[in-house]
Amino acid sequence: MTITYKNIRKIIANPAYLFKYCKILKLYKFPRFTETTSDLLGFKIKIADSASFVFMYKEIFEKQVYKFNASSNAPVIIDCGANIGMSVVYFKKLFPLAKIVAFEPDPNIFRILKENIDSQNFSDIKLVNSALWSEEGAMDFFPDRADGGRVAEKISGVAPVLIPAVKLSGYLNEKVDFLKIDIEGAELEVLRECKDALKNVKNIFIEYHSFADKSQKLDELLLILKEDGFRYYIDNFSAIQRQPFSIRGVYSGMDMQLNIYAINERAI
Repeated sequence: MTITYKNIRKIIANPAYLFKYCKILKLYKFPRFTETTSDLLGFKIKIADSASFVFMYKEIFEKQVYKFNASSNAPVIIDCGANIGMSVVYFKKLFPLAKIVAFEPDPNIFRILKENIDSQNFSDIKLVNSALWSEEGAMDFFPDRADGGRVAEKISGVAPVLIPAVKLSGYLNEKVDFLKIDIEGAELEVLRECKDALKNVKNIFIEYHSFADKSQKLDELLLILKEDGFRYYIDNFSAIQRQPFSIRGVYSGMDMQLNIYAINERAI
């Protein structure tokens, strides 16, 4: 991590940011894929990988990509791909009375997730150590020791572990205020399965993953949202492609990642 003009401006505008910046700098220097702790959130949290933790912190707590308005102070939130719990903590800070169901398939990451959530004594949170898929049963999961473990695509050199899988539709039988789907390439498979139940969801956040060696299916994903009454907004948050006409970048097998924000215009 280098000192940028943007960092300097933040420090000048808010001197307290210097303390956060120093903590972030320290985390960038910490060995990757090594468990440690951080108090960047104002309390001690266990992390699995320093680099992915800093990225999630910036996305979730600085950019606030999951921020939404709710019609009550106790919204129902479903978090698909909760990782170590950063998003769950954010939702509880935003809405302390929120009712949350959080899915995390990686057995080791789930252990850290549970430890982090238990340490805060939050209420109305259900943690589920399962993948989401189009069918229920057991399936291979490829862990990456950070935030990119997946069921949809293999990771070179990684041995799979067998995990349970459930269908999301079974959790969408009543009103859901916010649905977050960040499941590393399984998003379209899951949306196909729960398409008929999306009418019960007001707001959806989807991280779309395009794999370089696979056909792109963004059009199908957006059509599902459109047909179910959602208006969507797209942000190309990753830096994978800067000059795709001359150099096609690939990171972790992906040539594009998008944040998709969708609001159900038919929902009451």
